[in-house]
Amino acid sequence: MPFTKKRARSPSSTPVPSTEAGQQSDGSQLPSAQWDAMQTVLNAIYDYRTEDDLDPSKLFHRKVNKRVLPEYYETIKEPIALSTIKKKISTRAYQSFSEFVRDFALIPHNAQVFNRPASGAFQDALVIKEQLEKELQLLVEAGIVSKEISTLPVLGEIPTFEDAPAEDAEVEAEEEEESEEEGEEDEDDDGEVDQDGKRKKKRGPRGSGTAKREAADDGTEGKRPRGRPPKLLTPNEARIQAILKGIRKPKNQQGQLMIKDFDRLPDKQAMPEYFIEVKQPMAYDVLKRKVKRKKYRSVEEFMADVNLMFNNAKNYNTDESQIHKEAVALQVEAGRLYDVERAKPDETFVDEEGKIPMPNGILHNGELYKVGDWVHIQNPNDLTKPIPAQIYRTYKNPNGQSMVNVCWYYRPEQTVHRFDKHFLPGEVVKTGRYRDHHVEEIEGRCFIMFFTRYFKGRPRGLPEGIEIYVCEARYNETHHQFNKIKTWASCLPDEIRDKDYEMDLFDHPRKLKKFPSPIAYMLKDEQKETDEVPKVQWGADGAPPKIGAVHRRPRGEKDSPPPEPTPPPPPKMPTPPPRQVPPSQPSYQTPAAPAQQPVRPSLTATRPPSYAASHPQSFSHASASPVPLQRPPSAHQPAYTAQTPQTQPAAPVPRPVAPALTYQQPACTIPPNPNTYGARPSTATNYRDPPPIEVYILPDQANLSIPSEVREQYQRDEDGRVLFFTAPPVMSEDTTDAGKPLGHSVRYLAEKARRKDMLEKKRGERELEKQQEERVAKKARLEAGVQTQAGIDSLMRKGLGVLERQLVESIDGGLGEVELGHLTAAQKAAVELHRAVEANKTQRAEVRKVRLGEGVFADDWDNRLVA
Repeated sequence: MPFTKKRARSPSSTPVPSTEAGQQSDGSQLPSAQWDAMQTVLNAIYDYRTEDDLDPSKLFHRKVNKRVLPEYYETIKEPIALSTIKKKISTRAYQSFSEFVRDFALIPHNAQVFNRPASGAFQDALVIKEQLEKELQLLVEAGIVSKEISTLPVLGEIPTFEDAPAEDAEVEAEEEEESEEEGEEDEDDDGEVDQDGKRKKKRGPRGSGTAKREAADDGTEGKRPRGRPPKLLTPNEARIQAILKGIRKPKNQQGQLMIKDFDRLPDKQAMPEYFIEVKQPMAYDVLKRKVKRKKYRSVEEFMADVNLMFNNAKNYNTDESQIHKEAVALQVEAGRLYDVERAKPDETFVDEEGKIPMPNGILHNGELYKVGDWVHIQNPNDLTKPIPAQIYRTYKNPNGQSMVNVCWYYRPEQTVHRFDKHFLPGEVVKTGRYRDHHVEEIEGRCFIMFFTRYFKGRPRGLPEGIEIYVCEARYNETHHQFNKIKTWASCLPDEIRDKDYEMDLFDHPRKLKKFPSPIAYMLKDEQKETDEVPKVQWGADGAPPKIGAVHRRPRGEKDSPPPEPTPPPPPKMPTPPPRQVPPSQPSYQTPAAPAQQPVRPSLTATRPPSYAASHPQSFSHASASPVPLQRPPSAHQPAYTAQTPQTQPAAPVPRPVAPALTYQQPACTIPPNPNTYGARPSTATNYRDPPPIEVYILPDQANLSIPSEVREQYQRDEDGRVLFFTAPPVMSEDTTDAGKPLGHSVRYLAEKARRKDMLEKKRGERELEKQQEERVAKKARLEAGVQTQAGIDSLMRKGLGVLERQLVESIDGGLGEVELGHLTAAQKAAVELHRAVEANKTQRAEVRKVRLGEGVFADDWDNRLVA
């Protein structure tokens, strides 16, 4: 079941002992009727569908993936799924029927513990619990089990929902859409008294660049950054907002708002007939949501939905009903507001600060930047570390300069966190800072991915060289907390929340490994858990922190424990003497060999016995030119020195190594110097860099134990020893082994092609099955329609036959010509009356239609209603 919204993080308590890991049993002590009853209950839950044809059990078919949602297993101590129950029934692992009941009760209980009440998983769990109780009650009525056994056990309290602290409201407001919409409702009523008699709070307009808000970005204590982007509307959006607010204000004779009956659609379970008769339901909350998502391209498109909402109410309710009358009045008011707003020139809708929205984006340096784009913004504190950001608004200021409003993302070294916190490579965190920047401050594009997709692949179609970041949490600068993001859509602008991007998936998901904090070195020995949280170092104005800080304070409830430390590698072999590489080009001159052949150095004199069998001799990668092959020193390498005989000459003869070994040094990024921030030392590697490529060889005895025919299939040195690489070497075009470049084996490529063909074949079979099912369903629908029409025709024929018989009987009974004339006249009158009723109904439907874009709102409106 997916995690939806934030709730209290308290582990579930289960006072009844668990049966998840109980002892295996063949179930022989239980009667077969109870096993059949278990299977019946399970099938009933699998097969249950709501009135909307939804499967509430779908989320509970299998357990939650621990790699995707590890925090689920931190909260839920007894995870279980329907597949678990199904397996235990098939293997007869239950020792009593009460164990089966408890396992089934765990499913809705776990969902209620982990999810917030408003989530879909929580609501589905309630449906499953209700259906489970009904099925168990049927078993009690059938006498299969007793009432005490069928009663669901008490598995612990359901944690109450924890409201976000007031200090976190600005950050969490982005994730709580409903609270924002309720705030808009308060703003809509302009401080008037609502229908409950409470005074609504009147809020002023939300600006975007005032002096107070700009001052709040300097990071000083007591001032907070803005938690939402500025409110900037185009003229059409402002007109739509005015009409939307205007139709909320009219009240009826009782002093209640007329719009209250149109706020939401009727309950589908309570009024299913409404959704059968009304083909396009529409309500005020749907209008608000579409306006908030900027779905309307014109005012006329918005007015079409407004009139649809009121016409639905008029068509469904009788003319004498209160709702019908209120729908007529509100529709007239909507038309009046439309005429008023359309008469206003666009210049009247300019922002109070003179800003002019540019919804189509801004062209800069040949690139079109629009809302939702990820960009790099210049960082005055460090030009080598631009600010990753996302565009929320594009506009022109009163001076005619193109501007963008963006949301900043911080790098790990710009935050305050515990010294042992770990981060993903390329990780950034979302902040609550929404800043205005000149378009000239944009350095270029970047991209930020949610961590749940980062390990699966990369966005398709990105230009080469664009830096890709990963984001997992929001950062609260006031409390220096990292809140894990539950839904990535809540972090995006409204305009693009329902849009997605295509991805090029990896062959298999990559494992994401976290690394220690890049500023862990800033921790001082004298720091204690009781010390105050250190402050960040601010630099230039209008820029993120120059560098953050680390502390030893106790880990908070929202702080995940750091990864377990990686055990240190075992001690390495002592470094052998350097050996020369033979010339790879004819022009290289090899020094002349001395008269005496040198004796090969022996390592057995100082090598510990435990190293000889488990740790091979090693040396590092070689460059393109002939250089000595020597392994770089390591912090874990023991200080052993190879002893050589006294007869060794001073100038040893170089011994050749296989010429096919040509490696490329991987690019390294140098971390900041701990002593001077911003300086970059000339040596050292960053923890994000891959380890250098190394080449290993086995001891001679171990190498000779490999059959010669096996050794010949692999790369070897000049002594015939097999070479082992920590990574595939990068081969140049002219570096081949017997004219064959390195690559995958034929067996691997054949297996890969076979698997691809198999997947394509399965995909084709699924498509054929789907098409066949659609054809069968279509044929069934056609046959059903033909049968229905045949039944109607048969009934019509029977009715006509009955009418004919009655007429014949009346005539035979002595009905004279006068009576027949009266009957004929009555039939003609009935036909004329039916035609008049149909004409009147057609005329009423035409009157109710509102023609858009032709100005028929003020003059023709009242005339049509009167007609």
